[in-house]
Amino acid sequence: MVSHLVGGPVSDAKAPDVALERRWDERRFAAKLVNPANRRRHRIVVVGTGLAGASAGATLAEQGYHVTQFCFQDSPRRAHSVAAQGGINAAKNYRNDGDSVYRLFYDTVKGGDFRSRESNVYRLAELSAQIIDQAVAQGVPFAREYGGLLDTRSFGGVQVERTFYARGQTGQQLLLGAYQALSRQIDAGRVEMHARTEMLDLIVVDGRARGIIARDLITGEITTHLADAVVLATGGYGNVFYLSTNAKGSNASAIWRAHRRGAYFANPCFTQIHPTCIPRSGDHQSKLTLMSESLRNDGRIWVPKVKGDPRPPGQIPADERDYYLERLYPSFGNLVPRDIASRAAKNQCDAGFGVGPGGLGVYLDFEDAIQELGREAIEARYGNLFDMYQRITAEDPYQVPMRIYPAIHYTMGGLWVDYDLQSTIPGLFVVGEANFSDHGANRLGASALMQGLADGYFVVPTTVNDYIGSNTFEAVPVEHPTVLETQREVRARLDRLLSVGGTRTVDSFHRELGLLLWDHCGMARNASGLRKALERIPELRAEFWREVRVPGDGEELNQELEKANRVADFLELAELMLLDALVREESCGGHFREEHQTATGEALRDDERFSHVAAWEYGESPVLHREELTFDHVHPTQRSYT
Repeated sequence: MVSHLVGGPVSDAKAPDVALERRWDERRFAAKLVNPANRRRHRIVVVGTGLAGASAGATLAEQGYHVTQFCFQDSPRRAHSVAAQGGINAAKNYRNDGDSVYRLFYDTVKGGDFRSRESNVYRLAELSAQIIDQAVAQGVPFAREYGGLLDTRSFGGVQVERTFYARGQTGQQLLLGAYQALSRQIDAGRVEMHARTEMLDLIVVDGRARGIIARDLITGEITTHLADAVVLATGGYGNVFYLSTNAKGSNASAIWRAHRRGAYFANPCFTQIHPTCIPRSGDHQSKLTLMSESLRNDGRIWVPKVKGDPRPPGQIPADERDYYLERLYPSFGNLVPRDIASRAAKNQCDAGFGVGPGGLGVYLDFEDAIQELGREAIEARYGNLFDMYQRITAEDPYQVPMRIYPAIHYTMGGLWVDYDLQSTIPGLFVVGEANFSDHGANRLGASALMQGLADGYFVVPTTVNDYIGSNTFEAVPVEHPTVLETQREVRARLDRLLSVGGTRTVDSFHRELGLLLWDHCGMARNASGLRKALERIPELRAEFWREVRVPGDGEELNQELEKANRVADFLELAELMLLDALVREESCGGHFREEHQTATGEALRDDERFSHVAAWEYGESPVLHREELTFDHVHPTQRSYT
């Protein structure tokens, strides 16, 4: 089993030491400026074209920088942000229901179980209103009330209606807005777009990020792209579990290669289980389907009061149903945070009250809402989600309740960044889900889109500008020894994968790894299971490099080679996730250690020993660096949603 070392502390030195409300204004004013003529002399690599990447690329190019941008999809508009459904938070207080920047900040810190950094979260809340203005100006068709004002709804973990939405297609509509801005810069010649191209390694010269090595996924050509700064916007690592709500192409290779080059990886065990997903239907599945959390606004979650009740849901009277979230958490009811709703569903199913095949499901029922509001109103709010559910399950949710069960969805861990969103490698900036910075141990619903766009439109354009203005940059030739060595290592890795010639498919290894993680590092973790998995991972990794079979060659379209390359990274990342979960001997948010729970089964934090960010340095024995968290405004308490 892998062991670890303990290194010195790490700290965020970029947040100004002024009042919380003034920090971002102070940082922006102190940031170095680069005049427009000089910006044209600098090139910036942006990897990823989701909400964070597209907004960052478009904004940096609009400032005048030359941007070289990459996505492994055939078009930037196919980035996985397109799949986000329910909405985006913003503290505009259109409902006049008591919302404010400070309340959004408070809800986010509390929702993350007091494991996030106050400075970053307050800035996120502060920028949220500007995001909506930006999106409306781009023509994003947010839902509107009869009078024409933007409509909002609630999401889990809050008691106000601050979530702006476009039916169940909010991510798609926001991405199209960012894509339009990016396309304008492509047409202007300031963005050089490389679609169907994947980053395989980071080039670090004299301690600074100076470019990437990439592979054309159609031709197999390995190319070098040099720059003065690199922005990673490559999403999360939920697909390490094999079955997740992420697109199959979503992976962690970009951030993992950066980690191997010196970027610290923060809180890798902080993964999110989404409570509202279509249950798994068999071994044939390669992914799971999300049903937006927004459905919990009008849907009521319940199970039969009798274990194994064989009756169809419509034949079970109301007094024989257990609306368990409303019973356990009367103040928030069905809108408790995701980690709490997920564990509650698991507890019901583990106790024998689950419904559907294998008892792995609970009901999400719209009967009362349809009776009260009418089918037309529900169809206007959620119609495309209901259609999607019916196509997948052949069940009509207007007539019978949906069946849902928790699934891997989002990852709060990611590369460690400071207030500037710069990693421990100077010149390497990390935005959106790829960094760790805003959500602590549990992300509140509708906050992912908010973070991605805040990072891309508003934060990183300021902080990259400061980095460029504060440094001088000598040209790095493609013949530079470090560049050539990085190229050699990339080619050697691909050649090794192609030459194994074993008997097992890549997917068979990925499935086994995913099941191992789900069983021992999923909704519940304990020391015994984590140690068992840590003993198995090195064996599985050795088997992979001995037995994997990758047909074809590297000079062509070869999706098995793509997958093998990513799974090799997942096998290393999984070990760090397990180690981080084992070392963090507390429960917080989505990290639920069975040894650490309250008498009522809630997560039990240990603030005295674990009120910190765990920032891991790569090595044969990983090195743990701690960033101590301070709470001057939202003081840690036992979370209560009752």
